[in-house]
Formats: sequence, structure tokens, C-alpha cells
Amino acid sequence: MCQLLGLNANTPTDVVFSFTGFATRAEEHRDGFGIAFFEGRGVRLFVDAQSARCSPVAEMVRRYPIRSDNILAHIRKATQGRVALENTHPFQRELWGRYWVFAHNGDLKDFAPPLHASFRPVGDTDSEHAFCWLMQELAKAHAAVPSVAELSATLRELALPIAGRGSFNFLLSNGQALWAHCSTRLAYIERAHPFRRARLADEDLSIDFSAVTAATDRVAVVVTEPLTTDETWTALAPGELAVFQDGHRLALH
Repeated sequence: MCQLLGLNANTPTDVVFSFTGFATRAEEHRDGFGIAFFEGRGVRLFVDAQSARCSPVAEMVRRYPIRSDNILAHIRKATQGRVALENTHPFQRELWGRYWVFAHNGDLKDFAPPLHASFRPVGDTDSEHAFCWLMQELAKAHAAVPSVAELSATLRELALPIAGRGSFNFLLSNGQALWAHCSTRLAYIERAHPFRRARLADEDLSIDFSAVTAATDRVAVVVTEPLTTDETWTALAPGELAVFQDGHRLALH
């Protein structure tokens, strides 16, 4: 099973603490990793077909705290598609003058709907095909970039036929919000004042968030499996779509 990590915040935040624990999980998921940081309308995207445990790119991420209000990371265990750079998540596309990034955990069987010229996969994974189809159908459903609420409603509908083909846990962001869809397993936590100390589950490392945050900061973290042992994480239910903006989860109707 691949591993997903997403961060959404109301102020540019670094992901070094979470990524340190997250990268440890590459011991059993060695087929590549990637991470995307939004900066305004721009995206810094780093991918490597090597394991995050030995990749110099992953080491750079751990040592250089890039700050962003929307971050997506993925550790790959290949189920479809060879181990190669073009098959490494997150994937990136442009729609409505904004970059979109997508990462998937799961395995989709016989999901190969027709795609038009605007959105075509570069690699040969089920994940990238599903992402291209999502972008294509979003473009059909809306003439211009809709509100986050409208996007959420459309994504919830579009996820249903894909999830019917297998497991479809995914993270998606366009720099405005972070969407998380659960098929089998995803959990999230929202951190806000008063911030406390937290300890990683996979590494002997802890941090006092109160020493590195302001009282107005809000941060939401979404992950396949909880990263810390001393915080309360909320599990998403199968079929549930959650959207995060400015560090907290929005209510969907």
C-alpha cells in the first residue's frame, strides 16, 4: 500500500517534522516518492524513483524547510506501472490557469475511460489515468474555476465511479484547498492554539509546536496512517470526501 501525506495551513508552514516520520515508511514502500509545495500559483514539485529512505532529493526536503500552505507527498509501492520517474506521484496538470497536483493510494482494476487531447497520462499507472479523467470531467462540468464548495460537490460525484473500480484514496490540491478522498484508510488532525508537543510514531523525534508557531496559526495534516502517538487523529470513513482550507476542515452539504 502506498502512503499519502497532505498539509493545509492558513500560513506558509514547513513539513519537516511530518515528512521525517513519513519517509521512514519508505522502508516497505521503495518504488519512489514525491512531494509538491504550492507557492502562490506556482508549484515546487520534487519526484524520485528511488526510495525516500535513500533518495538525495528526500534528504534535501528533510534539511531544507520549504514553507507552503498546501503540500502533498507520496511514497510509492508499485501495483500498476513500472518503477520509473514518469510513474512517480504527485502528478501535475494545469486547469483554468491553475496548477493541480494529485497523489493516489490504491489499485484500480480495468479503469481506462477515453481521454481527449487536453489530459493524457505520460506514464502507465492507473493513478495518472484517473487523475487525467478527473481533470477532464471537471473541465466539462465547469466553464471556469468554480468555488471550493462547487468543486467539492463535483469531485464527490466523480469519485464514485472510480472508487467502484477498486481502492481510491487520493489527495488533490490546486493551491486553494486540499481535498482528501477515503476509500480504505485516511486520517487527519487539525492543530491550533494552544499548540502542544507531539512525538512521531516511526522515529524517536518530538517537537514542541508552541515554540515554532503563532497563536493564529492553523494546520491540518492528512495521512494514510497517523504519524504521531500522542495526538488524536480522526479517521475518514470509506467513501468520504473531506476538504481543508486555511488549516481546518470545511463542512460540505
